[in-house]
Amino acid sequence: MMPETRPASTRLCPDCDGFPTVAITTGQRRPDGSRQTLTVVCRTCQGTGTVARRAAAREVAA
Repeated sequence: MMPETRPASTRLCPDCDGFPTVAITTGQRRPDGSRQTLTVVCRTCQGTGTVARRAAAREVAA
């Protein structure tokens, strides 16, 4: 079993599942023949791949 490397206060981003940066092809090619791509980061985690855990809601006795 591998040790946990992330702090207990963080979790994987639910929108990108820990893959925060992707390259999307535009369908066009550069003069050298390589494909033109755009690099896009996840809006939820801003490219970190993790989000902070929410604080547990405390119940107050009435």
